[in-house]
This record gives sequence, structure tokens and C-alpha cells, in this order.
Amino acid sequence: MPHLARRLFVLPPDLEGAARSWLEHGERTPRKPRFASSVVLLRDSPTGLETWLGYRPGESPLGVVAFPGGSLDASDDDAVGWLGPSPQHWAEQMGTDDVGLARRHVVGAVRELFEETGVLLAGPDLSSTVEATSTAEWMKAREAVASQEKSFTEELAKRGLSLRTDLLKPLVNWLSPDFAHRRFNTRYFAATVPMNQQPSILESKGVWGRWVCATKAIAERDATVLGDEVGQENTVGLTLGQLMVPGTEIMLEKMAKANGCIAYLSYKRTPHVYQPRLVDENGTLMLEVEAAKTVAGEPQRER
Repeated sequence: MPHLARRLFVLPPDLEGAARSWLEHGERTPRKPRFASSVVLLRDSPTGLETWLGYRPGESPLGVVAFPGGSLDASDDDAVGWLGPSPQHWAEQMGTDDVGLARRHVVGAVRELFEETGVLLAGPDLSSTVEATSTAEWMKAREAVASQEKSFTEELAKRGLSLRTDLLKPLVNWLSPDFAHRRFNTRYFAATVPMNQQPSILESKGVWGRWVCATKAIAERDATVLGDEVGQENTVGLTLGQLMVPGTEIMLEKMAKANGCIAYLSYKRTPHVYQPRLVDENGTLMLEVEAAKTVAGEPQRER
């Protein structure tokens, strides 16, 4: 195990009520977390790694500004064309004995990425991916999947497409704090954008989403630039830590230090569950996370 450092993060405003109530009423049994998947979409740029971030309305356990993702769906169990590492292999990579759950997380990750950005990690075979997913027809398909009118697996089958699970990399596992009213047990994955695809926000639900340079976001973490740009009532005037859950912020830090997509994706990670804990620091409620210390010039080790 590497040296774990105790790190403190701001308590996001939408968690304050739940945190105070947890302390006032004495700790109770935490609500059961829902399983969720999230995808860190990446691309190289002259200023360093860029990732796609979006605004999430409501009190999302993923944060107000976050990577694409959401809770797993019953349809994620449906039969689907599958290319790349087997569900068994994925379970081993993710450090779980539950092969069915590992499979659901992978399907859910590809589905959520498609719904929220239109980026589709699927193809007819292992040597190609679907192209030009920015058309009106594809937007209709995204809307149908997002509103659960049609299942994701139906949309793929109709087009003769299979999941390209080889295009995903497992990253980390984060569990929402015990006191939160809505809790996720989230598996994060990473992927680069396939050829001739571009992310875009969902017409019916999307508010804001764009490529963000990790180095710039971290350099401006104490300013309110990003929150002001998103321009929503619960983002204006807020710093990075108030917009994001600690996991997102830590992943952005690592991207800022990584030397491009290939270096970030090939970094060895060992399965470990991270969970922020509520602490009182001289009268201020904060979230404490045990995370590996940063090694200069490379991502922190995820252990």
C-alpha cells in the first residue's frame, strides 16, 4: 500500500442540510447506495489533458458539475453484443466476485456516456467503431434511451452494434458519504473519444457541458470561473470544491499531472473503495478523504 494522506475537502452546499441533520439527530443507519457508473471522457490538447464535464440538475451524488454518469438501470442486464474483455475479466479488474454486477457497471457506463454526450463505444466488430453519432437521428435515439422509451440494448441491436468494452478502462470506486440522502456506489471508467465522434449535450435535459482543460481547472480551483460560466443558481460564485464531489476533484488533479491520454490510461490502479467522511474542523464541517500522496509529475496512485 502507498502512503495514504488525509485530505480535507469543502462540503458542497447541497450536502450541508443532510450533514447537519446527521450530526443533530445522532448517526443513523446510512441509506442504501444505488450502484452507478461514470465515464471520464478524455482527449489530448496542446495545454494538456481535457475532459468532458457537464452540469447535473438536482442533488446528484456525482456532484453539480461532473463527468457523464448515473445509476444503473434494470435494462443494463439485458443481452447485448459484447466485444473486448469478458465480464469475468472486468470483475477481476474491478476487484469484485460479482460478475453480473461488473457486467452491469460496464453496460451502464457505455449507456450513460451515450445518453449524456452522444459518444458511443460500440461497433460492428473489434476493428471499428460507429461514426458520426451527432445526427438528429442519433439524438432521437439518445432521447428515447434517456426517457426509457427504448432500451439502450434495443437501439444497439437494431443497428447491428456491439459494446466495445475494450475502449473502457477501470479507474476507481467511490462511495457517497454515509450522511447523504441520495447515495451512489460509483464505478468510474475512462475512455477517449472514438474517431469521427463529438460529444454534445442532450437536447431535452442538457444545460451545460464542454471540454475542460484539467490543468486550467485545477489552477483556478479557488476562483469561481467554472461555476460562473455554467451560470446556474447553484453554480454562480462557487469554487471548484463546491461544485464537485472530492472524487471528481482528485481525478482532475491526476489528469492535470498526467503526461497525456496514454500515460493516464496506462497507469496501474489497484481496486480500492474511497469514501469521504464528515469531520468538524474547528467548527467548519468538511469532508475527509484518505488518498494516496501525489508523486510529482505523475498521477497519484489509486490504491
